[in-house]
Amino acid sequence: MNDIKIRYATEIDMSAIYNLIMELAIYEHAAEEVKIDESQLLHDFQAGIFQAQVAVNSADEVVGTVIYYITFSTWKGKMMYLEDFVVKESARRQGIGKLLFDAVIAAAKKQDCNLMKWQVLDWNEPAINFYKSYNATIEEEWFNGKIIF
Repeated sequence: MNDIKIRYATEIDMSAIYNLIMELAIYEHAAEEVKIDESQLLHDFQAGIFQAQVAVNSADEVVGTVIYYITFSTWKGKMMYLEDFVVKESARRQGIGKLLFDAVIAAAKKQDCNLMKWQVLDWNEPAINFYKSYNATIEEEWFNGKIIF
């Protein structure tokens, strides 16, 4: 883990981030649900729609990412939403996830957010246990709603 560095993503990282997104989609058995392509990801990053940080190893290979954006809570005010958080399968269990999660928490605090939210699949016990190690609240009473266009 000593050779892992966390840094803010740049346009050059979008290809590696896209590959991580696809790896996550495959892990979640939902690859066919990914509608965005690499060029749209780059466009949206350039437009400031989302922010990202990456974990890079000593060979400057991107091995993980956190993707997030600012949103608003009517009860809490400015909020950070953690959209995705993924570490390359071959790099897991090395503490990289902790480094990335700590980095996004720091970014939320730096941007004066009062709350950070994310989703976790109910069957992803390793992720749930990871979040609980931060004393995070894993809500069970809220259902997600969505409309896909």
